[in-house]
Order: sequence, then C-alpha cells, then structure tokens
Amino acid sequence: MKHIKLRDLEVSRIGLGAMGMSQGYTGAGTDDAESIRTVHRALELGVTFIDTAEVYGPYTNEELVGRALKGRRDEVVLATKFGLISHTGRDGGTDSSPANVRAAVEGSLKRLGTDRIDLYYQHRVDPGTPVEETVGALAELVAEGKIGHIGLSEAGPETIRRAHAVHPITAVQSEYSLFTRDPEARVLPALRELNIGFVPFSPLGRGFLTGAIRDTRQFDATDFRADNPRFTGENFEHNLRLADRVAAVAAEVDATPAQVALAWLLAQGDSIAPIPGTKRVARVEENTAADALRLTDEQLTALSSLPPAAGDTHNEAQMRMMER
Repeated sequence: MKHIKLRDLEVSRIGLGAMGMSQGYTGAGTDDAESIRTVHRALELGVTFIDTAEVYGPYTNEELVGRALKGRRDEVVLATKFGLISHTGRDGGTDSSPANVRAAVEGSLKRLGTDRIDLYYQHRVDPGTPVEETVGALAELVAEGKIGHIGLSEAGPETIRRAHAVHPITAVQSEYSLFTRDPEARVLPALRELNIGFVPFSPLGRGFLTGAIRDTRQFDATDFRADNPRFTGENFEHNLRLADRVAAVAAEVDATPAQVALAWLLAQGDSIAPIPGTKRVARVEENTAADALRLTDEQLTALSSLPPAAGDTHNEAQMRMMER
C-alpha cells in the first residue's frame, strides 16, 4: 500500500471508513465480529488510516473501532469527529462551541481506548460558533497532546481559510467521487493553495458505483439510501447509466467497478486519501487492490467526462448542514 501525506500527516492512500459497521447500511443488523475482522484485514493489507465519529451509532462505532484496535493502536492514524452531538445542552443541530469540543474529545478518547486522536474533525460547520473559536479550542488540545491534527468536514473555502489562519488545518473531508464532483469547483483549488490534504468519503457513491445496486427495493427501512434523492425515481434511472459507464471501463482493465472508481479518485491528486467504507472482509480486499490499478489517460479522461449524477446528495435537512 502506497502512502501519501495530508499536509504533514502520513497515511495509507486508501483508508477505511467505519460508519457502515454501525449505522446507515446495517440492513438486518450489525455483526461486530465481522467488522473487527474487516479492520484487522485492512491492517494486514497496509491500511493505516481509520475513520469514525462520535455520532455514528451514536457512540457505538467509536467503541467498536476501539475494540478492533486494542493492542494495535500504534499501527494506525486514527480519525474521529465531533460537533453533531451537543454535550452542553444546546438544542439540536450542530455544536462546536469550545465547551462542547472539550466534552466531546474526552468521550471519544475513552470510547476509542486511547490517549490521543491523530486527526480530529469538526463534523459540520456550526453557524452558532465562529470557526475561529472552535479551532482555537482544538489548538489547545493539540498543545496538550490530546489530538495531533485538526480537520474540517464539508466546509467551504472561506471557512477553511478562516480556520487555517488560526491553526494549520491538516485535512478536509467531503463527499467526492465520480458520483459527486462538487469539491472540484472551489474546495480542491483552495486546498491545493493552502497545502491541505483531502479525504473523500463515500468514494463509491454509497455503493452505486460498484454496479451492485440495480433496484432500490433491496434497501430496507434502516438504510438511509431508501429515501435519498439519488436513489429514487428518474434520478435513479439516470444514475444507472453512469454506473454502467464505470462498469464498461472495469471490463476493459479486468477490474471491478469499485476498483476503477477508486483508481480514478487516486489519480486526482497526490494529497487525496479516500476512505471507502465497508463491514466485510471481501470488500476491504477488493477496495485496497485499487492501489495497484493504473488507468490510461484516455480512460481517466473518459471517466472525468461522464455527466454529473442526478439529484441532491442528501435530503433537504442534511443539505442545509453542508457548505456549498
């Protein structure tokens, strides 16, 4: 597994997103034993970058990751997030107040079974707290050794610049894939200018780019894709054609569509580390193999020229929480 740098933080260039082990894609239930085997297999394959958040579960995903890394903590760069749960009594929504930052980090450290968090993200920009105050509190945690690096998630360029002026931001995490190209217009140019790394989540389009999703009836009520705009009605039919184009390139190179989607993403820059999520050993084996796949310039151009996916990436309430 090759490594890249998110600013000055070295990580495997393919990481592992742990959210689906505990929520969002759990279907009939969770299987913690299989999830732990998946984490262990990822480590064997050279993955050193694990991503979770306190809100996943909530809390249970951090606990799961902590159990999986017991005795192996020093093998990974461990990332988690705060800000979508309030520990200060604020009603609903985001809370990145300094007091909440302090409360959240202590809980995450305990659940993860560690004395430090390598990369600590603000999960969503908090309109009720100036980002300068949030990053100031995070900088204190860096000085205390409780966190190593500061990250932002789904933040726009102006917020990123304001945050970076207080303390260097190591990475920004946003949705990015052949299914979601939004960061290309303004976010990625700002990150390159500021030497900030980029961590794409949902790099497989929530499974759509794998080619395995042909019928939305396969989602049960616990799967958040069941009412996602991109997975419904005419949007779904339009987006199937996008998945089919990825599958066609995969047939050319004797790879899976997931591997092609990840290889395209890896070709978009030297400071990009996608975190495909899975809870299954077979899928982590498939995803990490994309590290060795090289697409031709013609294939990369053809993929980059695909039409954008139809429909918003989230429902209306979730879209309001993301800076665009």
